[in-house]
Amino acid sequence: MLQVTQLSKDYPTARGPLRVLSGVSFDLAAGDAAAIMGPSGSGKSSLLYILGGLEPPSAGTVTLDGVDPFTLPPAQLAAFRNERIGFVFQDHCLLPQCTVLENVLIPTLVAPKADRGEQAKADLSRAHTLVEQVGLADRIDHRPAQLSGGERQRVAIARALVRQPRLLLCDEPTGNLDRAAAANVTEVLLDLHRLQNTILLVVTHSADLAARLPIRFNLLDAHLQRS
Repeated sequence: MLQVTQLSKDYPTARGPLRVLSGVSFDLAAGDAAAIMGPSGSGKSSLLYILGGLEPPSAGTVTLDGVDPFTLPPAQLAAFRNERIGFVFQDHCLLPQCTVLENVLIPTLVAPKADRGEQAKADLSRAHTLVEQVGLADRIDHRPAQLSGGERQRVAIARALVRQPRLLLCDEPTGNLDRAAAANVTEVLLDLHRLQNTILLVVTHSADLAARLPIRFNLLDAHLQRS
């Protein structure tokens, strides 16, 4: 369960604090999928970064499965993000020197391993399965430069899910893609969300993508409202 309670965020400016989020509250359970829409600069990405434990709120609380990540020491916070939260950004952020499989495995390389041998085998098996599920089994040894934009984004989705996170956060995942590639990436994203029963939260300007998600929010003038 993701629980957000009276969340606010201010940024310092020369003219005083700039409030981009004010009194944001909502709950999402496993299997829920929600879109957040709003004009550019409205605070959508700021909200996503707070939910992902990348940036602290100015006020309010965020808990994922009962844990407030901002109460954790830095090392534990990093481990919490790695284990429980997956990120997909507008730019796929793949490492150009790594193959598809190696890029998918990157989050597992920093994960603590009680039994490194057995865990590595499980990680490798899961990565292979995800590459197949995103439709890139025949590209598994290719590097990003050899892939289309849509294929790169599918690799990014597989990478975000390799640790089986509870929460999947997507910031404009189809924003750089043409209509056909965007539709393909949307299908892959929703299929894997249903398969892994994640909490899915997508920031988007795409009305087509938002329409595919059962829960929709609008962020305007620092306030989040369900539409």
